[in-house]
Amino acid sequence: MVKSWFPKPIIVSSSLTFLVYLFYNMELKKMKPTSPGIRHSIKIKKNLLSKGNTFLKSEIISIKKRSGRSSITGNITVRHKGGGRKKMYRKILKSYENSINLIIAILYDSTRNSFISIIFNPKLKKLNFILTTQNHSVGTVIESGEINSLTKPGIFLGFDKILTGSLVNSITFKKKKFTFSRSAGTFAQIIQKTFTEIKLRLPSGKIILLPSKNGFAAIGIVSNLKQNMIVIGKAGKNRLLGKRPSVRGIAMNPVDHPHGGRTKGGMAPVSPWGKLTKGVPTKKINK
Repeated sequence: MVKSWFPKPIIVSSSLTFLVYLFYNMELKKMKPTSPGIRHSIKIKKNLLSKGNTFLKSEIISIKKRSGRSSITGNITVRHKGGGRKKMYRKILKSYENSINLIIAILYDSTRNSFISIIFNPKLKKLNFILTTQNHSVGTVIESGEINSLTKPGIFLGFDKILTGSLVNSITFKKKKFTFSRSAGTFAQIIQKTFTEIKLRLPSGKIILLPSKNGFAAIGIVSNLKQNMIVIGKAGKNRLLGKRPSVRGIAMNPVDHPHGGRTKGGMAPVSPWGKLTKGVPTKKINK
């Protein structure tokens, strides 16, 4: 039963370095143009991922569909949402510092664009889901916290133990959810440290100050770096993801949009409610 957790390349290959190379260079797959829908589609090969999605059923819950509507009035509050196939949410372990864990499987997750790993803690004899760090593979040992001071990918450390200049992800604080750098291929960088706070460069390029007390992060970059190179290929896939069509304002009637009726007349691009959409900062002053 345990062998089914491992993908076939793990059992056949004896070279761990070759396997890490394959995971790092996850290949893109260009589909044959057998139909108009897949003529331009580009996918990521997932043959190195573990098969099966029935692990840790206690950590899997169903997600209720929202469809962009208010839970009180039922009116649409977020456009272009609705439909999509049913998805199951897998709870990610928030913190695993001061522990030794073994990766026994790397899986695809329908609610995330990065891969997730199943880790086994031999001390607690417990399995958990975590976000997969780039260069991790089945059989990788993650030593976190006080046990190992080396900055290997995937190690979960406090801000005070991470070296300046390190690339980190899954930034979190005690008694809080994950805060920054959780998406596929993203990372933040610690550019300065003091005794009380750290200066962090986020994936967006914004630089923020965070208190160094009770702050944690995983070393490295989130897996699935080539996620942004995927080409959907057809509209039906977006409908399965819960995305509805978006209509241009100039294609509407004047009653529906300021640009409607082909009467834009050189005006600046605005939203259906008349607010400028280009060249105007939308950030709130107090944040």
